[in-house]
Amino acid sequence: MTSDVTALTPFSRYQKFVVGLLATLQFAVIIDFMLMAPLGAMIMPALSMSASQFSLVVSSYAFAAGLSGLITAGFADRFDRKKLLLFFYGGFVLGTLWCGLAASFETLLLARVVTGIFAGVIGSIVLAIAADLFAPQSRGRVMGVLQTAFAASQVLGLPVGLYLANHWGWHAPFLLLAAMGAAGGLVIGLVMRPVADHLKAPQEHSAFRHLFNTLTAPQHWAAFAATGLLTTGGYMLMPFSSAFTVNNLGIDITSLPTVYLLTGLCTIVAGPLIGRASDTVGKLPVFYLGSALTIVMVTLYTHLSNVPLPWVILINAVLFVGIFSRLIPFQAMVAGVPAPSHRGAFNAVSSAIQQLSGGFASLLAGHIVMIGADGKVLHFDVVGYCLVATTVVAVYLVRRVQRGLLVAKA
Repeated sequence: MTSDVTALTPFSRYQKFVVGLLATLQFAVIIDFMLMAPLGAMIMPALSMSASQFSLVVSSYAFAAGLSGLITAGFADRFDRKKLLLFFYGGFVLGTLWCGLAASFETLLLARVVTGIFAGVIGSIVLAIAADLFAPQSRGRVMGVLQTAFAASQVLGLPVGLYLANHWGWHAPFLLLAAMGAAGGLVIGLVMRPVADHLKAPQEHSAFRHLFNTLTAPQHWAAFAATGLLTTGGYMLMPFSSAFTVNNLGIDITSLPTVYLLTGLCTIVAGPLIGRASDTVGKLPVFYLGSALTIVMVTLYTHLSNVPLPWVILINAVLFVGIFSRLIPFQAMVAGVPAPSHRGAFNAVSSAIQQLSGGFASLLAGHIVMIGADGKVLHFDVVGYCLVATTVVAVYLVRRVQRGLLVAKA
């Protein structure tokens, strides 16, 4: 039993609004990225793209987002976080609109780079705002709600996106997302309060010095390394999951929305429960359980072949519960690692590491995975083994992060 176990404190009305707003922004950013995987089966033939070209489109977003995060990290704690959020969210909406207008591999690649430049920073700002406005004993619940954006993207975003793509072409989901994103930007500007308490702390004279101090702080290293490893496995698995489901498991492409819908409903229910458990039982025990479940389910999933639809849905649902049970307590835990004056930079660097690791992982998966003459995804089990290996090492690193937090409290 860790020391982060505590009684639950109710959220105020404004706190609930902020959590809902941040979750909505996360939804938009996540669905923008996640749409590429299920739409891959449509985009690749439509634009005459190979598997390696498609993995480049996916990874280019991640690389652009990672570099953007590193560049902005030095400035991330020098502005009102609301203004910073508005700037990058506006750029993200424009980039998404460009994706919806792309008509070739080259234009889509460039559009994904631009979208990644802006989207890559949004997640770090969201996490910094959440850490600024909520005490450590409440962050598990906050991260649980924020991560339901991932599940909501499956329940609402992916089925709707696939429906639109099936009826009006793969461009339609991006155009709709851009329109909805513009409305979300108006809500941020009109309703959200400034988030600027961190500006009261003494500021370092140089943005480069601020970034350097964030990167070299020993207490940050284990968290950064764990972030990279936890990201790597997921990014290797996701880009080819829809092709694997259709071509290897024998699920008709028109059934993909059903798979995402029911899997997402399960994770929407599980996300807040996992967050609550992280605040009451302890973040580290929940992380351990989620890691073990992930290892078992990934190994099972990547070895499947010609499975009935109900089994595919069940296995996907349990797999995502395992992944969420790693991610939610981890994010709640690492939110307490940096000092408030370095929180924006720390989260920007973490986001950059996440995106760069994801870009590398996506490229690596593109070289491991091959498409057979019958359309089946080959060597997908190797991708599963990579995810298992990164999870095992991440467990060790997260334990070090928790030990450092306990020492800091003592």
